Amino acid sequence: MAGNETPRRYIEIDRSTRIMNKLVAGLTKLGLRSKGLHLLIVRGRTSGELRSTPVGVLDHDGQRYLVAPRGETQWVRNLRAAGGGQLRLGRRTDRFTAVELPDDAKPAVLRPYLKVWKMDVAAFFDGVGADAPEDELRRIAPNHPVFRIATVH
Repeated sequence: MAGNETPRRYIEIDRSTRIMNKLVAGLTKLGLRSKGLHLLIVRGRTSGELRSTPVGVLDHDGQRYLVAPRGETQWVRNLRAAGGGQLRLGRRTDRFTAVELPDDAKPAVLRPYLKVWKMDVAAFFDGVGADAPEDELRRIAPNHPVFRIATVH
């Protein structure tokens, strides 16, 4: 890590969360879960195998976003390497490209994301909620990768 870079944070997933993710992923595959939840499918950067995990897709101001509440997860690293992936809901699968936002652009996405997903992700945002002052959102922004995604037709 160079100079004064802040180390990126990753919140480890415990066993109960892994089990819940598998349950949610199964429901999402069947198309039985909603609220913007999709199954993210992305190629592993080392293995080359397809990997999947449930993610919350945010629709905001005519754009779609993926936010990593747990920080520098494997899906984040894989998505960076692949530059895109697939979102699956039931039988529908959409391919997309992804562009990671710089930290200074994240608060405009984090605020609406926290409004929509607060019940699911609040524990990962250091007590910062959707109603937090801008400087608090800027403070936590480096800990939460955000990607703008665009469907490939």
